[in-house]
Amino acid sequence: MSGSEARVFDPDCRRCPRLADFLDQVRRQHPDYHARPVAPFGDPRARLLIVGLAPGMHGANATGRPFTGDFAGILLYETLHKFGFSNRPASMRRGDGLKLRDCRITNAVKCLPPQNKPATGEIRACNGFLGAELDTLPAGAVILALGRIAHDAVLRARGLRLSAHPFAHGAEHRLENALLLDSYHCSRYNTQTRRLTVDMFEALFARIDGLLAGH
Repeated sequence: MSGSEARVFDPDCRRCPRLADFLDQVRRQHPDYHARPVAPFGDPRARLLIVGLAPGMHGANATGRPFTGDFAGILLYETLHKFGFSNRPASMRRGDGLKLRDCRITNAVKCLPPQNKPATGEIRACNGFLGAELDTLPAGAVILALGRIAHDAVLRARGLRLSAHPFAHGAEHRLENALLLDSYHCSRYNTQTRRLTVDMFEALFARIDGLLAGH
């Protein structure tokens, strides 16, 4: 692993004792699960970076790939496929042949948190990895934050005041070399309550398409 890769992701990270202990417990209960920090997935030269919250227990924590194996990934990968960022509409498991084009998916927190709720200190402890990943983006890149925690993590990684860039679905925030777009998280709760609809999510990706095309 190169120095730059080590800064972006550490597969053996145990800097958060609560998360490390929880993963040890999950690994004993589910020996076939990945149950380790989950690496970013996709095109290393992508102009679109999607930032989620953290791995889900029976999704990314099980499969080792972001938004793979649980409900939250259904709408995300279907939309990525529709807009040409993915060669397949569903992400089932690592090794299923799915590839992303000009897109990469990461999380604000790389390890599974108990009850899907990372502590503030854990978010901050993982923020350096996100900052290093943002440094790899080319000028004119687009960052799509799925939810407020991901939005805040991006701003912190760039040393920006959260109050100056409030989260709102569809909001756009100009960063130094990229544009941050906000979306409600594509969780089961948000999609089933229609806080986030397919039309809303696809409208964001239509906007992303235009931004990356220079429109």
